[in-house]
Amino acid sequence: MTAQDVSRSSRRALVIGLMLCVVAVAFEAIAVVTAMPAAASDLGDLGLYAWAFTAFMIAQVFAIVAAGQVSDVRGPKGPMVIGFGLFAVGLVIAGSAPTMLILMVGRFVQGLGGGAMNLAVMVLIARLFDAKERAVLMTAMAFAWMAPAFVGPPIAAWLSSALSWHWVFYSVLPVMAVGGLLIVGPLARTDLRISVTAEAAPKLKPMLLVSAAVVAGGAASLQVAGQILGGQNGGSATSAQGLGWWVLIWALAGAVLLRFGLPPLLPTAYRLGGSGLAANINVRMLAAGAFFGSETFLTLVLVRAEGLDLTSAGLTLTVGSVGWALGSWAQSRPWLGLRRDQIIIAGTAICGVGLVAVTVAAWLPGRGLLWLLVLGWTIGGLGMGLQMASTSLVVMELSTKPELGRNTSSLQVAEALGNSVVAGLAGTIFATLLADPRLAFGSLFTAMTAVALLSLVFSLRIGPVVNHSLDNISTSR
Repeated sequence: MTAQDVSRSSRRALVIGLMLCVVAVAFEAIAVVTAMPAAASDLGDLGLYAWAFTAFMIAQVFAIVAAGQVSDVRGPKGPMVIGFGLFAVGLVIAGSAPTMLILMVGRFVQGLGGGAMNLAVMVLIARLFDAKERAVLMTAMAFAWMAPAFVGPPIAAWLSSALSWHWVFYSVLPVMAVGGLLIVGPLARTDLRISVTAEAAPKLKPMLLVSAAVVAGGAASLQVAGQILGGQNGGSATSAQGLGWWVLIWALAGAVLLRFGLPPLLPTAYRLGGSGLAANINVRMLAAGAFFGSETFLTLVLVRAEGLDLTSAGLTLTVGSVGWALGSWAQSRPWLGLRRDQIIIAGTAICGVGLVAVTVAAWLPGRGLLWLLVLGWTIGGLGMGLQMASTSLVVMELSTKPELGRNTSSLQVAEALGNSVVAGLAGTIFATLLADPRLAFGSLFTAMTAVALLSLVFSLRIGPVVNHSLDNISTSR
């Protein structure tokens, strides 16, 4: 049975199942931010805190490329099924984790599954539905991503307080089960392969998979270097000197791996200081990294420095999501009157202003500046809502049809890499200065603000990009 032969009821079940899978991944992502302070208090090893988030993103770097390759060659069924299974297994591992290290392993497995699933969902939508239907489904997908940002934090806080943080992971499994049951039938009855001649058929490119693995390894190596650096506190001068060499070795290894692994995953004409598409990718990588790195530690600073409970801390994430949703809506309105590159510049600038406010509050905990932190996070979300969808649209505007798939993948890889590396930087700063919480939180948010402002510099190099289609814009995170 071909994609065109799928019955209306089967298509409806498939759509609902796919959206439930998106909801599950989105809920887990935002809920973990809320629950992690409770998990860290229970498991200890606070110096490994950032790994619970970056392990997910590092795995996702590889999964995006691998799933894209397999989807092109053999169709999206395999990546969808394998990604679904890996994500569910990762939830069980993380939910039953007795140590922070096992929790990191669970998050890594989730990253593999979530990355494969997200890409497979996009390919399934492209293969099964026409242009008009895809526009509607993109709106539904945007809602599926945004809705958990509003309800996820309070639910996660309640589960952590009433039961335990473990149930934040377990609670996603029933949603996955329902989604899987709805998807399995239509997928089994549908042939999603593209009919082309043998010469024109896409070929598996093993070297791209190798490059993705190398990039993931490079990101992990940089964070290991930071982890060793953070662990030097309290050691003797001799041992610190020895550890210093290990820091240098791991950092150099990470830089070399990224240098040789990243170019094949980026657009063919990419240059670090380039304009147009290259600058747009740099903006996405740095701006998303700065926001994700800040979000990683936001609930922790609210709980440990401001003395809030998990429910109140989670509400701050919800308020920030309101700002994101407003920015996503505003960037699609014709009355905004700005070119797409100007919207990106405005978004990165607004995000930087928001993180400046968060940083000031982080340096002065307990001084009655909680309102400034919440306001800053909302402003930061507004900026991210403006620029995230816009950077995706710039890729569409500046890519030829044969390059669109690769350039879209490049944007996703760059975002995942930026999230992992910049959040890893935040984790390094936090682990290094852990003895003084005020200094640790203040310094890491200062660094995140600096990264956000660097993204503003790159946004000025994109150049004029005229708005065309405003009806296919996704507001998803």
